[in-house]
Amino acid sequence: KSFLNHTAYLSCCFPNPQKIDIRDVRVFWQKGTEVVHEIYYGQEKYDNLSPKYINRTKMDMDKWTLQLLHAEILDEGQYKCIIQHSDKGSPKVIHTSECLLHIIANYSQPEIAQLHTRELRPNEYLHLSCSSSGGYPEPKEMTWLISHENTTDRLTRHVNVSQDSVTRLYNVTSKLDIPVPTNALTNISCLLHLGEQLGSLVSVPLSI
Repeated sequence: KSFLNHTAYLSCCFPNPQKIDIRDVRVFWQKGTEVVHEIYYGQEKYDNLSPKYINRTKMDMDKWTLQLLHAEILDEGQYKCIIQHSDKGSPKVIHTSECLLHIIANYSQPEIAQLHTRELRPNEYLHLSCSSSGGYPEPKEMTWLISHENTTDRLTRHVNVSQDSVTRLYNVTSKLDIPVPTNALTNISCLLHLGEQLGSLVSVPLSI
């Protein structure tokens, strides 16, 4: 995993049991049919690189790890590392490995807005929306938490998800209509679920 616009680290996972020197091998990094990086007997070679990776990659030759600078959402995907060794003859592939790159962009803190301007009265409905923007990947869901006295209700409503065609970042909005609380202080929050490994983001509570 790598954060958007940060450096992604892709490991060749090469145990190198024979302690082969990098000056004796050719190392290719590929994504599909595109050449991402090439080491030619200890020297970085740029002739065959896909244009989108020029000046964006460098290899840590001690750790057999590729650094991909300014990681973009379009960089997500499967990368392959291929190592060829020339030992008394033509180069032979001695190692291949693959790694999957995921890009993460932080969502803004969810924010609740009231969709009405006048003061509400009992028996009317409270119309709310909760929004968060500029994140990646697509979130799992958005949940509303309604707390009064010692109980908390969890409500899941339809989430409107849009993706920017240029940045590929997501904006999310959910709407909630509930009767105006009348008998106790009520706190309403919304929770954006980003998946097991990324956790959740919660809004500042709205007190009614």
